Amino acid sequence: MEISFLLHPILLFFFFLIFIFIILFLLRPKFLCNCEICQAYLASSWSKDFHNLCDWYSHLLRQSPTKTIHIHVLRNTITANPDNVEYILKTKFENYPKGKIFSSILGDFLGRGIFNVDGDLWRFQKKMAIIELGQQSIRSYCFEIVSQEIHSRLLPLLSSVADGGSGGVLDLQDVFRRFAFDSICKFSFGLDPMCLELSLPISDIAVAFDLASKLSAERAMAVPPLIWKIKRMLNLGREKELKKAIKLINVLAHEVIRQRRKLGFSTHRDLLSQFMRTVSDETFLRDIIVSFLLAGRDTIASALTSFFWVISTHPAVESAIQLEADRVIGPTSNPTSFDQIRNLHYLQAAIFESMRLYPPIQFDSKFCQNDDILPDGTFVRRGTRVSYHPYAMGRMEQIWGTNCLEFNPERWLKNNIFCPENPFKYPIFQGGFRFCLGKEMALFELKIVALSVIRHFRIQSTTPSSSVAPRFSPGLTATFCGGFKVIVSKKRKWE
Repeated sequence: MEISFLLHPILLFFFFLIFIFIILFLLRPKFLCNCEICQAYLASSWSKDFHNLCDWYSHLLRQSPTKTIHIHVLRNTITANPDNVEYILKTKFENYPKGKIFSSILGDFLGRGIFNVDGDLWRFQKKMAIIELGQQSIRSYCFEIVSQEIHSRLLPLLSSVADGGSGGVLDLQDVFRRFAFDSICKFSFGLDPMCLELSLPISDIAVAFDLASKLSAERAMAVPPLIWKIKRMLNLGREKELKKAIKLINVLAHEVIRQRRKLGFSTHRDLLSQFMRTVSDETFLRDIIVSFLLAGRDTIASALTSFFWVISTHPAVESAIQLEADRVIGPTSNPTSFDQIRNLHYLQAAIFESMRLYPPIQFDSKFCQNDDILPDGTFVRRGTRVSYHPYAMGRMEQIWGTNCLEFNPERWLKNNIFCPENPFKYPIFQGGFRFCLGKEMALFELKIVALSVIRHFRIQSTTPSSSVAPRFSPGLTATFCGGFKVIVSKKRKWE
Protein backbone atom coordinates (compact mmCIF):
# COMPACT_ATOMS: atom_id res chain seq x y z
CA MET A 1 0.00 0.00 0.00
CA GLU A 2 2.83 2.36 0.91
CA ILE A 3 4.67 1.56 -2.35
CA SER A 4 1.47 2.18 -4.32
CA PHE A 5 1.04 5.52 -2.58
CA LEU A 6 4.60 6.53 -3.49
CA LEU A 7 4.20 5.46 -7.11
CA HIS A 8 1.03 7.52 -7.55
CA PRO A 9 2.70 10.93 -8.16
CA ILE A 10 5.36 9.31 -10.34
CA LEU A 11 2.72 7.68 -12.56
CA LEU A 12 0.76 10.93 -12.66
CA PHE A 13 3.85 12.80 -13.86
CA PHE A 14 4.61 10.05 -16.42
CA PHE A 15 1.11 10.26 -17.90
CA PHE A 16 1.38 14.06 -17.89
CA LEU A 17 4.55 13.86 -20.01
CA ILE A 18 2.85 11.50 -22.46
CA PHE A 19 -0.15 13.83 -22.66
CA ILE A 20 2.11 16.81 -23.35
CA PHE A 21 3.97 14.89 -26.05
CA ILE A 22 0.69 13.99 -27.80
CA ILE A 23 -0.57 17.58 -27.63
CA LEU A 24 2.70 18.96 -28.98
CA PHE A 25 2.66 16.44 -31.81
CA LEU A 26 -0.92 17.30 -32.77
CA LEU A 27 -0.28 21.06 -32.64
CA ARG A 28 3.11 20.86 -34.34
CA PRO A 29 2.09 22.60 -37.60
CA LYS A 30 0.54 25.47 -35.65
CA PHE A 31 3.40 26.43 -33.39
CA LEU A 32 6.54 25.14 -35.09
CA CYS A 33 8.10 27.35 -37.73
CA ASN A 34 11.36 26.99 -39.60
CA CYS A 35 11.90 30.68 -40.30
CA GLU A 36 15.11 32.23 -38.96
CA ILE A 37 13.37 34.51 -36.45
CA CYS A 38 11.22 31.78 -34.93
CA GLN A 39 14.12 29.36 -34.68
CA ALA A 40 16.20 32.03 -32.93
CA TYR A 41 13.32 32.67 -30.53
CA LEU A 42 12.74 28.99 -29.70
CA ALA A 43 16.45 28.23 -29.24
CA SER A 44 17.17 31.57 -27.52
CA SER A 45 20.15 31.92 -29.87
CA TRP A 46 19.43 35.66 -30.03
CA SER A 47 20.92 35.90 -26.50
CA LYS A 48 24.42 35.36 -27.93
CA ASP A 49 24.34 38.86 -29.42
CA PHE A 50 21.80 40.72 -27.28
CA HIS A 51 21.38 41.19 -23.53
CA ASN A 52 17.61 41.51 -23.72
CA LEU A 53 14.76 40.22 -25.86
CA CYS A 54 13.63 43.83 -26.38
CA ASP A 55 17.04 44.67 -27.89
CA TRP A 56 16.77 41.78 -30.32
CA TYR A 57 13.26 42.85 -31.32
CA SER A 58 14.57 46.42 -31.80
CA HIS A 59 17.31 45.09 -34.09
CA LEU A 60 14.81 43.10 -36.17
CA LEU A 61 12.39 46.03 -36.41
CA ARG A 62 15.15 48.41 -37.53
CA GLN A 63 16.08 45.96 -40.31
CA SER A 64 12.49 45.56 -41.49
CA PRO A 65 11.50 47.86 -44.41
CA THR A 66 8.02 48.31 -42.88
CA LYS A 67 9.24 48.38 -39.25
CA THR A 68 6.96 45.40 -38.64
CA ILE A 69 7.95 41.77 -37.96
CA HIS A 70 6.21 38.45 -37.27
CA ILE A 71 6.97 35.93 -34.55
CA HIS A 72 4.94 33.07 -35.99
CA VAL A 73 5.35 30.68 -33.06
CA LEU A 74 3.73 33.30 -30.82
CA ARG A 75 1.18 34.34 -33.46
CA ASN A 76 2.46 37.83 -32.79
CA THR A 77 2.84 40.73 -35.22
CA ILE A 78 5.14 43.39 -33.71
CA THR A 79 5.39 46.92 -35.08
CA ALA A 80 7.43 50.08 -34.48
CA ASN A 81 5.66 52.02 -37.23
CA PRO A 82 3.82 55.13 -35.89
CA ASP A 83 1.16 54.86 -38.62
CA ASN A 84 0.38 51.32 -37.52
CA VAL A 85 0.29 52.38 -33.87
CA GLU A 86 -2.26 55.11 -34.60
CA TYR A 87 -4.31 52.67 -36.67
CA ILE A 88 -4.38 50.10 -33.83
CA LEU A 89 -4.99 52.52 -30.95
CA LYS A 90 -7.32 54.97 -32.64
CA THR A 91 -8.43 54.50 -36.26
CA LYS A 92 -9.48 50.83 -35.90
CA PHE A 93 -9.69 50.77 -32.10
CA GLU A 94 -12.75 48.49 -32.07
CA ASN A 95 -10.92 45.84 -34.12
CA TYR A 96 -7.97 45.69 -31.69
CA PRO A 97 -9.30 45.06 -28.19
CA LYS A 98 -7.33 43.49 -25.37
CA GLY A 99 -9.20 40.36 -26.33
CA LYS A 100 -10.06 37.11 -24.61
CA ILE A 101 -6.60 35.60 -25.14
CA PHE A 102 -4.85 38.47 -23.39
CA SER A 103 -7.49 38.52 -20.65
CA SER A 104 -6.94 34.81 -20.02
CA ILE A 105 -3.16 35.29 -19.76
CA LEU A 106 -3.46 38.03 -17.14
CA GLY A 107 -6.91 37.20 -15.83
CA ASP A 108 -5.79 35.37 -12.68
CA PHE A 109 -3.63 38.36 -11.74
CA LEU A 110 -5.46 41.46 -13.03
CA GLY A 111 -8.98 40.04 -13.01
CA ARG A 112 -11.50 42.53 -14.42
CA GLY A 113 -9.31 45.56 -13.77
CA ILE A 114 -9.13 48.37 -16.35
CA PHE A 115 -5.92 47.03 -17.96
CA ASN A 116 -7.45 43.65 -18.73
CA VAL A 117 -10.98 44.31 -20.00
CA ASP A 118 -12.86 45.76 -22.95
CA GLY A 119 -16.37 47.01 -23.53
CA ASP A 120 -18.67 48.26 -20.78
CA LEU A 121 -16.40 47.22 -17.89
CA TRP A 122 -13.52 49.21 -19.37
CA ARG A 123 -15.73 52.23 -20.13
CA PHE A 124 -17.14 52.24 -16.58
CA GLN A 125 -13.70 52.19 -14.95
CA LYS A 126 -12.36 54.79 -17.38
CA LYS A 127 -15.27 57.12 -16.64
CA MET A 128 -14.85 56.72 -12.89
CA ALA A 129 -11.09 57.28 -13.08
CA ILE A 130 -11.46 60.41 -15.24
CA ILE A 131 -13.95 61.90 -12.78
CA GLU A 132 -11.85 61.16 -9.70
CA LEU A 133 -8.39 61.93 -11.09
CA GLY A 134 -9.60 65.18 -12.64
CA GLN A 135 -10.61 66.73 -9.33
CA GLN A 136 -8.42 69.46 -7.88
CA SER A 137 -8.89 67.96 -4.41
CA ILE A 138 -7.38 64.65 -5.60
CA ARG A 139 -4.38 66.46 -7.07
CA SER A 140 -3.86 68.31 -3.81
CA TYR A 141 -4.11 65.03 -1.93
CA CYS A 142 -1.53 63.47 -4.27
CA PHE A 143 0.83 66.42 -3.71
CA GLU A 144 0.41 66.07 0.05
CA ILE A 145 1.04 62.30 0.08
CA VAL A 146 4.07 62.30 -2.21
CA SER A 147 5.69 65.34 -0.57
CA GLN A 148 5.27 63.82 2.88
CA GLU A 149 6.79 60.51 1.74
CA ILE A 150 9.76 62.34 0.20
CA HIS A 151 10.58 64.49 3.21
CA SER A 152 9.74 62.09 6.01
CA ARG A 153 11.25 58.91 4.51
CA LEU A 154 13.04 59.11 1.16
CA LEU A 155 15.43 61.99 1.86
CA PRO A 156 16.24 60.87 5.45
CA LEU A 157 16.96 57.36 4.15
CA LEU A 158 19.34 58.61 1.45
CA SER A 159 20.94 60.96 3.96
CA SER A 160 21.65 58.11 6.37
CA VAL A 161 23.23 56.08 3.55
CA ALA A 162 25.35 59.06 2.49
CA ASP A 163 26.52 59.45 6.09
CA GLY A 164 27.89 55.92 5.96
CA GLY A 165 24.96 53.87 7.24
CA SER A 166 25.47 51.34 4.41
CA GLY A 167 28.93 52.32 3.27
CA GLY A 168 27.28 54.90 0.99
CA VAL A 169 25.94 52.16 -1.32
CA LEU A 170 22.35 51.01 -1.85
CA ASP A 171 20.03 49.55 -4.47
CA LEU A 172 18.21 52.62 -5.81
CA GLN A 173 15.70 50.50 -7.75
CA ASP A 174 14.64 48.79 -4.52
CA VAL A 175 14.32 52.17 -2.81
CA PHE A 176 12.12 53.54 -5.59
CA ARG A 177 9.93 50.44 -5.59
CA ARG A 178 9.43 50.76 -1.84
CA PHE A 179 8.77 54.49 -2.15
CA ALA A 180 6.24 54.04 -4.97
CA PHE A 181 4.49 51.22 -3.10
CA ASP A 182 4.09 53.31 0.04
CA SER A 183 2.86 56.30 -1.97
CA ILE A 184 0.31 54.44 -4.08
CA CYS A 185 -1.05 52.57 -1.05
CA LYS A 186 -1.54 55.79 0.90
CA PHE A 187 -2.99 57.64 -2.09
CA SER A 188 -5.21 54.81 -3.34
CA PHE A 189 -6.23 53.01 -0.13
CA GLY A 190 -5.45 55.36 2.74
CA LEU A 191 -3.14 52.74 4.26
CA ASP A 192 0.61 52.89 4.94
CA PRO A 193 2.64 49.66 4.45
CA MET A 194 5.88 51.46 5.53
CA CYS A 195 8.01 49.70 2.92
CA LEU A 196 10.53 52.55 2.86
CA GLU A 197 11.43 51.81 6.46
CA LEU A 198 14.39 49.61 5.52
CA SER A 199 14.55 48.21 9.05
CA LEU A 200 11.28 46.44 8.26
CA PRO A 201 10.90 43.60 5.73
CA ILE A 202 9.22 44.61 2.49
CA SER A 203 5.45 44.06 2.48
CA ASP A 204 4.28 40.50 1.72
CA ILE A 205 1.87 41.85 -0.87
CA ALA A 206 4.72 43.69 -2.61
CA VAL A 207 6.75 40.48 -2.88
CA ALA A 208 3.72 38.52 -4.09
CA PHE A 209 2.89 41.29 -6.55
CA ASP A 210 6.39 41.13 -8.07
CA LEU A 211 6.20 37.36 -8.47
CA ALA A 212 2.71 37.43 -9.96
CA SER A 213 3.76 40.11 -12.46
CA LYS A 214 6.81 38.13 -13.53
CA LEU A 215 5.05 34.77 -13.87
CA SER A 216 2.05 36.28 -15.68
CA ALA A 217 4.42 37.87 -18.22
CA GLU A 218 6.08 34.48 -18.76
CA ARG A 219 2.72 33.03 -19.79
CA ALA A 220 2.68 35.36 -22.80
CA MET A 221 5.99 33.91 -24.01
CA ALA A 222 5.03 30.24 -23.65
CA VAL A 223 5.08 28.15 -26.83
CA PRO A 224 2.47 26.81 -27.25
CA PRO A 225 0.10 28.60 -24.79
CA LEU A 226 -1.55 25.28 -23.98
CA ILE A 227 1.51 24.39 -21.89
CA TRP A 228 0.84 26.96 -19.16
CA LYS A 229 -2.88 26.19 -19.21
CA ILE A 230 -2.20 22.49 -18.55
CA LYS A 231 0.26 23.36 -15.78
CA ARG A 232 -2.36 25.62 -14.22
CA MET A 233 -4.97 22.88 -14.38
CA LEU A 234 -2.60 20.40 -12.71
CA ASN A 235 -1.14 23.03 -10.34
CA LEU A 236 2.45 22.36 -11.41
CA GLY A 237 5.71 24.34 -11.56
CA ARG A 238 5.52 28.08 -12.16
CA GLU A 239 1.72 27.97 -12.25
CA LYS A 240 1.74 26.61 -8.71
CA GLU A 241 3.94 29.53 -7.63
CA LEU A 242 1.66 31.98 -9.42
CA LYS A 243 -1.45 30.55 -7.77
CA LYS A 244 0.18 30.90 -4.34
CA ALA A 245 1.22 34.52 -5.02
CA ILE A 246 -2.24 35.48 -6.27
CA LYS A 247 -3.87 33.82 -3.27
CA LEU A 248 -1.81 36.06 -0.97
CA ILE A 249 -2.67 39.14 -3.06
CA ASN A 250 -6.36 38.24 -2.81
CA VAL A 251 -6.22 37.80 0.97
CA LEU A 252 -4.43 41.09 1.52
CA ALA A 253 -6.60 42.97 -1.00
CA HIS A 254 -9.76 41.81 0.76
CA GLU A 255 -8.21 42.88 4.07
CA VAL A 256 -7.64 46.36 2.62
CA ILE A 257 -11.32 46.46 1.62
CA ARG A 258 -12.41 45.22 5.05
CA GLN A 259 -10.37 47.84 6.85
CA ARG A 260 -11.64 50.61 4.60
CA ARG A 261 -15.22 49.54 5.31
CA LYS A 262 -14.48 49.35 9.02
CA LEU A 263 -12.95 52.83 9.09
CA GLY A 264 -15.60 54.22 6.79
CA PHE A 265 -15.13 55.57 3.29
CA SER A 266 -17.71 58.32 2.87
CA THR A 267 -15.38 61.06 4.11
CA HIS A 268 -12.00 59.68 3.01
CA ARG A 269 -10.07 61.11 0.05
CA ASP A 270 -8.24 57.98 -1.15
CA LEU A 271 -9.22 56.53 -4.56
CA LEU A 272 -10.54 53.23 -3.20
CA SER A 273 -13.03 55.09 -1.01
CA GLN A 274 -14.25 56.99 -4.08
CA PHE A 275 -14.83 53.73 -5.98
CA MET A 276 -16.45 52.02 -2.97
CA ARG A 277 -19.23 54.60 -2.99
CA THR A 278 -20.31 53.14 -6.35
CA VAL A 279 -18.99 49.55 -6.35
CA SER A 280 -19.89 46.92 -3.73
CA ASP A 281 -18.64 43.74 -5.45
CA GLU A 282 -15.56 42.67 -3.44
CA THR A 283 -13.94 40.74 -6.29
CA PHE A 284 -14.29 43.75 -8.59
CA LEU A 285 -12.83 46.01 -5.88
CA ARG A 286 -9.93 43.56 -5.53
CA ASP A 287 -9.26 43.88 -9.28
CA ILE A 288 -9.34 47.67 -9.01
CA ILE A 289 -6.79 47.53 -6.17
CA VAL A 290 -4.41 45.41 -8.25
CA SER A 291 -4.78 47.84 -11.19
CA PHE A 292 -3.94 50.79 -8.92
CA LEU A 293 -0.81 49.01 -7.70
CA LEU A 294 0.34 48.11 -11.21
CA ALA A 295 -0.19 51.65 -12.51
CA GLY A 296 1.11 53.58 -9.52
CA ARG A 297 3.98 51.48 -8.28
CA ASP A 298 5.78 49.47 -10.95
CA THR A 299 5.76 52.09 -13.73
CA ILE A 300 6.87 54.93 -11.43
CA ALA A 301 9.72 52.89 -9.94
CA SER A 302 10.83 51.74 -13.40
CA ALA A 303 10.86 55.27 -14.83
CA LEU A 304 12.78 56.70 -11.86
CA THR A 305 15.36 53.90 -11.93
CA SER A 306 16.05 54.39 -15.65
CA PHE A 307 16.16 58.17 -15.25
CA PHE A 308 18.89 58.07 -12.62
CA TRP A 309 20.73 55.35 -14.54
CA VAL A 310 20.97 57.77 -17.48
CA ILE A 311 21.53 60.94 -15.44
CA SER A 312 24.46 59.38 -13.59
CA THR A 313 26.55 59.75 -16.79
CA HIS A 314 25.14 63.10 -17.91
CA PRO A 315 26.30 65.67 -15.33
CA ALA A 316 25.50 68.61 -17.65
CA VAL A 317 21.84 67.57 -17.73
CA GLU A 318 21.78 67.22 -13.95
CA SER A 319 23.24 70.74 -13.59
CA ALA A 320 20.66 72.17 -16.00
CA ILE A 321 17.83 70.58 -13.99
CA GLN A 322 19.17 72.07 -10.78
CA LEU A 323 19.61 75.55 -12.29
CA GLU A 324 16.05 75.52 -13.62
CA ALA A 325 14.70 74.52 -10.20
CA ASP A 326 16.69 77.27 -8.48
CA ARG A 327 15.17 79.80 -10.88
CA VAL A 328 11.55 78.57 -10.74
CA ILE A 329 11.26 77.44 -7.10
CA GLY A 330 14.17 79.11 -5.33
CA PRO A 331 17.64 77.81 -4.38
CA THR A 332 16.63 76.53 -0.95
CA SER A 333 12.84 76.31 -1.25
CA ASN A 334 10.72 73.19 -1.67
CA PRO A 335 7.94 72.95 -4.28
CA THR A 336 4.61 74.11 -2.91
CA SER A 337 2.15 73.26 -5.69
CA PHE A 338 1.36 71.22 -8.78
CA ASP A 339 1.80 74.35 -10.92
CA GLN A 340 5.38 74.93 -9.77
CA ILE A 341 6.29 71.39 -10.79
CA ARG A 342 4.48 71.83 -14.11
CA ASN A 343 6.68 74.84 -14.91
CA LEU A 344 9.90 72.78 -14.78
CA HIS A 345 10.15 72.36 -18.55
CA TYR A 346 13.74 71.12 -18.78
CA LEU A 347 13.15 68.51 -16.08
CA GLN A 348 10.10 67.26 -17.95
CA ALA A 349 12.12 67.10 -21.17
CA ALA A 350 14.82 65.04 -19.42
CA ILE A 351 12.23 62.62 -18.02
CA PHE A 352 10.48 62.23 -21.38
CA GLU A 353 13.85 61.63 -23.05
CA SER A 354 14.76 58.99 -20.48
CA MET A 355 11.44 57.20 -21.05
CA ARG A 356 11.95 57.42 -24.82
CA LEU A 357 15.03 55.24 -24.45
CA TYR A 358 13.85 53.18 -21.46
CA PRO A 359 10.04 53.07 -21.34
CA PRO A 360 8.48 51.52 -18.22
CA ILE A 361 6.22 49.43 -20.49
CA GLN A 362 8.44 48.16 -23.31
CA PHE A 363 5.60 46.82 -25.45
CA ASP A 364 1.83 46.53 -25.36
CA SER A 365 -0.41 44.01 -27.09
CA LYS A 366 -3.90 43.86 -28.56
CA PHE A 367 -5.66 41.10 -30.49
CA CYS A 368 -7.05 41.41 -34.00
CA GLN A 369 -10.78 40.72 -33.98
CA ASN A 370 -11.28 40.50 -37.77
CA ASP A 371 -8.86 40.06 -40.69
CA ASP A 372 -7.24 43.41 -41.43
CA ILE A 373 -4.45 45.20 -43.31
CA LEU A 374 -2.24 47.69 -41.43
CA PRO A 375 -1.25 51.01 -43.09
CA ASP A 376 2.20 49.58 -43.99
CA GLY A 377 0.52 46.79 -45.98
CA THR A 378 0.92 44.05 -43.36
CA PHE A 379 -1.92 41.52 -43.41
CA VAL A 380 -3.17 40.59 -39.94
CA ARG A 381 -5.24 37.46 -39.54
CA ARG A 382 -8.11 37.29 -37.07
CA GLY A 383 -6.93 36.13 -33.63
CA THR A 384 -3.37 37.36 -34.15
CA ARG A 385 -1.68 39.15 -31.29
CA VAL A 386 -0.58 42.63 -32.44
CA SER A 387 2.05 44.45 -30.37
CA TYR A 388 3.49 47.93 -30.68
CA HIS A 389 6.97 48.37 -29.25
CA PRO A 390 7.83 51.75 -27.61
CA TYR A 391 11.32 50.50 -26.64
CA ALA A 392 12.16 49.81 -30.29
CA MET A 393 10.45 52.99 -31.50
CA GLY A 394 12.78 55.07 -29.33
CA ARG A 395 15.71 53.60 -31.30
CA MET A 396 14.41 54.29 -34.81
CA GLU A 397 16.33 56.78 -36.97
CA GLN A 398 13.22 57.23 -39.13
CA ILE A 399 11.34 58.51 -36.07
CA TRP A 400 13.97 60.33 -33.98
CA GLY A 401 16.79 61.06 -36.42
CA THR A 402 20.39 59.94 -36.63
CA ASN A 403 21.00 60.79 -32.96
CA CYS A 404 18.17 58.51 -31.80
CA LEU A 405 20.48 56.55 -29.48
CA GLU A 406 21.71 59.70 -27.73
CA PHE A 407 20.19 61.07 -24.54
CA ASN A 408 19.25 64.59 -25.61
CA PRO A 409 16.52 66.43 -23.59
CA GLU A 410 16.81 69.45 -25.90
CA ARG A 411 14.92 67.54 -28.61
CA TRP A 412 11.77 68.19 -26.52
CA LEU A 413 12.28 71.95 -26.11
CA LYS A 414 11.45 74.96 -28.28
CA ASN A 415 12.52 78.30 -26.83
CA ASN A 416 12.99 76.52 -23.47
CA ILE A 417 9.34 75.39 -23.45
CA PHE A 418 8.51 71.68 -23.38
CA CYS A 419 6.74 70.56 -26.57
CA PRO A 420 5.12 67.11 -26.58
CA GLU A 421 5.36 64.77 -29.56
CA ASN A 422 2.65 62.91 -31.45
CA PRO A 423 1.46 60.18 -29.01
CA PHE A 424 1.66 57.55 -31.74
CA LYS A 425 5.30 58.41 -32.32
CA TYR A 426 5.88 58.37 -28.55
CA PRO A 427 3.28 55.91 -27.17
CA ILE A 428 4.72 55.77 -23.63
CA PHE A 429 1.34 56.87 -22.27
CA GLN A 430 -0.50 54.96 -24.98
CA GLY A 431 -2.75 57.02 -27.23
CA GLY A 432 -6.20 57.09 -28.75
CA PHE A 433 -9.02 55.89 -26.50
CA ARG A 434 -6.84 53.97 -24.03
CA PHE A 435 -4.59 56.90 -23.15
CA CYS A 436 -3.04 56.83 -19.66
CA LEU A 437 -5.59 58.38 -17.28
CA GLY A 438 -3.01 58.99 -14.57
CA LYS A 439 -0.47 60.68 -16.85
CA GLU A 440 -0.47 64.08 -15.11
CA MET A 441 -0.14 62.59 -11.63
CA ALA A 442 2.56 60.19 -12.78
CA LEU A 443 4.55 63.05 -14.31
CA PHE A 444 4.14 65.08 -11.14
CA GLU A 445 5.46 62.24 -8.99
CA LEU A 446 8.37 61.52 -11.34
CA LYS A 447 9.38 65.19 -11.45
CA ILE A 448 9.14 65.97 -7.74
CA VAL A 449 11.00 62.79 -6.70
CA ALA A 450 13.73 63.28 -9.33
CA LEU A 451 14.14 66.94 -8.38
CA SER A 452 14.27 66.25 -4.63
CA VAL A 453 17.01 63.63 -5.05
CA ILE A 454 19.05 65.69 -7.54
CA ARG A 455 19.02 68.81 -5.34
CA HIS A 456 20.20 66.98 -2.24
CA PHE A 457 22.39 64.10 -3.44
CA ARG A 458 24.94 63.00 -5.97
CA ILE A 459 24.05 59.58 -7.38
CA GLN A 460 26.84 57.55 -8.95
CA SER A 461 26.41 54.07 -10.39
CA THR A 462 28.79 51.45 -9.03
CA THR A 463 28.98 50.17 -12.62
CA PRO A 464 29.56 52.90 -15.23
CA SER A 465 26.37 53.13 -17.31
CA SER A 466 28.29 53.88 -20.48
CA SER A 467 30.08 50.53 -20.42
CA VAL A 468 27.32 48.10 -19.43
CA ALA A 469 23.79 48.20 -20.86
CA PRO A 470 21.03 47.32 -18.40
CA ARG A 471 19.68 43.78 -18.35
CA PHE A 472 15.94 43.53 -17.78
CA SER A 473 14.07 40.89 -15.79
CA PRO A 474 10.89 39.33 -17.23
CA GLY A 475 7.79 41.19 -16.07
CA LEU A 476 4.93 43.45 -17.10
CA THR A 477 7.15 46.49 -16.50
CA ALA A 478 10.86 47.08 -17.18
CA THR A 479 12.95 46.09 -14.15
CA PHE A 480 16.74 46.07 -13.94
CA CYS A 481 18.00 42.55 -13.34
CA GLY A 482 20.00 42.59 -10.10
CA GLY A 483 18.82 46.09 -9.19
CA PHE A 484 20.66 49.41 -9.59
CA LYS A 485 23.51 49.74 -7.11
CA VAL A 486 24.63 53.32 -6.52
CA ILE A 487 26.93 55.38 -4.33
CA VAL A 488 25.07 58.20 -2.58
CA SER A 489 26.80 61.37 -1.40
CA LYS A 490 25.43 64.69 -0.19
CA LYS A 491 25.73 67.87 -2.19
CA ARG A 492 27.61 70.53 -0.28
CA LYS A 493 24.95 73.22 0.06
CA TRP A 494 22.49 70.75 1.64
CA GLU A 495 24.90 69.15 4.10
